[in-house]
Amino acid sequence: MSLLFFEHILVVLGVLAVAASVVLALHRSRSPQSSAAWILFIILVPYLAVPLFIALGFRKERRRLPLPRGSVATGPGPGPVFTALGCPDPARGNRIAFHDTPEAAPQALWQVLDSAEERVDVLLYVLHRDASGREFVRRLTALARRGVAVRVMLDWLGSLGRPRAELAELAAAGGQVHIFSPFPAVFSGGRLNLRNHRKLVMADGRLAWAGGRNVGDEYLASAPGAWRDLSFTLEGPVLAECVALFRSDWAVTGHDPGAFPAQTGAAGEALLQLIPAGPDDPEDRLHNGLVAAIHRADRRVWIATPYYVPSEPLSAALCTAARRGVDVRIALPAKSNQWTADLARGAYLREAAAAGCRILRQRTGMLHAKAALIDDLGLTGSANFDLRSMLLNFEMMVACHDAATVAALEARFLALAQDCDEGLAPTGSLRRLAEGVVRLGAPIL
Repeated sequence: MSLLFFEHILVVLGVLAVAASVVLALHRSRSPQSSAAWILFIILVPYLAVPLFIALGFRKERRRLPLPRGSVATGPGPGPVFTALGCPDPARGNRIAFHDTPEAAPQALWQVLDSAEERVDVLLYVLHRDASGREFVRRLTALARRGVAVRVMLDWLGSLGRPRAELAELAAAGGQVHIFSPFPAVFSGGRLNLRNHRKLVMADGRLAWAGGRNVGDEYLASAPGAWRDLSFTLEGPVLAECVALFRSDWAVTGHDPGAFPAQTGAAGEALLQLIPAGPDDPEDRLHNGLVAAIHRADRRVWIATPYYVPSEPLSAALCTAARRGVDVRIALPAKSNQWTADLARGAYLREAAAAGCRILRQRTGMLHAKAALIDDLGLTGSANFDLRSMLLNFEMMVACHDAATVAALEARFLALAQDCDEGLAPTGSLRRLAEGVVRLGAPIL
């Protein structure tokens, strides 16, 4: 009798767990696409789906410190949409210098570190245990031994292969090293599926290295096989928002971020705007701003991304823009480093091509740059054009509003396009079937 009662309790608990998971999957902060995928998964394979949902199914969390916000403003065209959604106001007097080669990027990174006098703040998704990663940590350790305050925050999942011995030396020299949402995340207040994908290295709150690059040989070494990527150096008033963003992330570790001023005097002519994104943003300002900006576009929407798995609203916005006669171009690698993302993108790309979007596939190598040009607005930073970056990851983008910076970003896109084949590669029926199945599960990948 006791065994039967125990089995009955297990069945009841299982049913309650499935019911609770379905209710949570219908939460308003989740897209209909994501809710449908999770509910189907839970119903078909409850014993596997419920534990995975508990680990991966939540996409919102609260912040210890508020994210940077700006005033509310409106106006025609794509430019003002991010300000209207509450992103920090655009700031004049900045300097932004792009580095789009694996030779220029490390030189710019070392210049940032060499310029530090009081503190260096590092926020990275990937720090590899290779020559570039070790050299980076050794330079940080030398700064710490000189008396510079060094703080490093690494994502647990992205930096599983981090140079642990070198990081231990950094900690012994006085540097602080903390891991974002380590495993098991449920015991540390984090979530396994909410990863910090930002890339930011700052010296004295005055000079920053940011963009799409992590620290590792494929991003920084000029050897064969290096990825095509885009990073940049920032100076000027926009650094105040970068400092606020770093403090907010650092507080997540449970440590006092301290109060230190950003040195934000005028450094150039660029009009820049920080766009923070992540599961702590209840308005999904990056995603919703992109949807609104694309719908407002009347000339062009050019996108460079390593992975193309958009939300349904983003996909619809691009297809609608192309049908309206807007010049829509999507540049991406012919084959990325993630086969699941390549399978998931197929159906979306065919839909975009059928609507009139131009698909540009980089012939060889991995394209890892993230950028967009929407009429006279430029965007670049850490976010891929996929569901994970838009709705799950912590990301950091910079909106460029001045003509000179937008022209510089445009030049890099056109240079990239020269190394691309236009159109889609032919696919067989089995491949299309697999792509359709993976597309159904894209929200939970």
